[in-house]
Amino acid sequence: MEQELMRIGVSLPDNLLTRFDGIIKKRGYSSRSEGIRDAIRNYIVDYEWMGEEEGDRVAVITIIYNHHQRGLNDELLEIQHSSIGLLGTSFHVHLDHDNCLEVLLARGNMRDIKQITEDIMALKGVKHVKLTTTSKTLD
Repeated sequence: MEQELMRIGVSLPDNLLTRFDGIIKKRGYSSRSEGIRDAIRNYIVDYEWMGEEEGDRVAVITIIYNHHQRGLNDELLEIQHSSIGLLGTSFHVHLDHDNCLEVLLARGNMRDIKQITEDIMALKGVKHVKLTTTSKTLD
């Protein structure tokens, strides 16, 4: 079944596009469009997989962010403080002059963990968020 293609415009920082073009070349994509379609498919699969998770889970939330972003540190701390009982240990590393890595360990209802993750993703200055989960009991 042939699907109609829609044309869209996307604004990207030069360094992000340069890195993406390098990956496209290494992976043998015939065009940027093909690479973007594949990236969107992967994003959708990750999102849908995350949506299927239910019940009690243990999770790692990995965040990379620009620590120069005004108010971001306060917003991250507020999310952590409002999630006492769900978030346990955190780990913070300065990656370079501009970027920090923060790792949060969570334990509880997956719906609540997903909400925290999505709240963090929405913050201005957050560059990357990765949620990794597993069951608390592996029977």
